[in-house]
Amino acid sequence: MSTTTVNISFQGRLLSEIDRVAQSESRSRSDLLRESARLYIERKQRWGKLFAYGRKMALRGQLTEQDVTAEVQAHRQAKVARR
Repeated sequence: MSTTTVNISFQGRLLSEIDRVAQSESRSRSDLLRESARLYIERKQRWGKLFAYGRKMALRGQLTEQDVTAEVQAHRQAKVARR
């Protein structure tokens, strides 16, 4: 797999934190940032699929945003009541 070098700017404190984590894991800065980018992209894709599924289910059940909000609130209240 070929690689391409890119230049990117970070604030000093963030770069220091990146370097600290990379060093604590015996990794290079580049390796840590590559994995971070991969994980971010995977998470965005999973959330996209989840929201698409939610939209599909809402359309199928003819649910409104208010219906969903009410259900979430009811679930949260029931969860608190169980404690």
